Amino acid sequence: MSRFQDILVEYGPALKRVAASYAPPGAEREDLEQEILAAIHHALPGFRGESSVRTYIYRIAHNCGIQALKSRERSAETSPLREQDHVTSKTPESRALERERYERLASAIRELPLSLRQPMVLRLEGLSYEEVGAILGLTQSAVGVRLHRATAALERLMEERR
Repeated sequence: MSRFQDILVEYGPALKRVAASYAPPGAEREDLEQEILAAIHHALPGFRGESSVRTYIYRIAHNCGIQALKSRERSAETSPLREQDHVTSKTPESRALERERYERLASAIRELPLSLRQPMVLRLEGLSYEEVGAILGLTQSAVGVRLHRATAALERLMEERR
């Protein structure tokens, strides 16, 4: 397998979740997913190993997401976030409940300002404070502060949705 294929296997689902934090469901999200993959494929030959491959690809994915946001702001399109990548339950009822919970959380995450959304999404993907800082160009303490603020904001937003 090629290096790019290895990345697709290992990080494909995570990259889809990153795309979901920036784009609504449908063609716009699918386009963003393709843009992320194309950007990673294009950038891989230039990877110098100054960071881990993991932080490198997440930085690329988030930069693509930021570009998508800027593009959407220019066109002023918005629609609700829907994501089914996390639905793992077997019964239709439990899948529906899990999908509803995920959609509420994803919608709340999309309402966060970018400065709070990015560290939250990366942390939810299991990256350490150090890795999040490396991707976003922040100190570990700045990551901690932003995560604290993001958590508080998400709690408020989720409470409003009950």
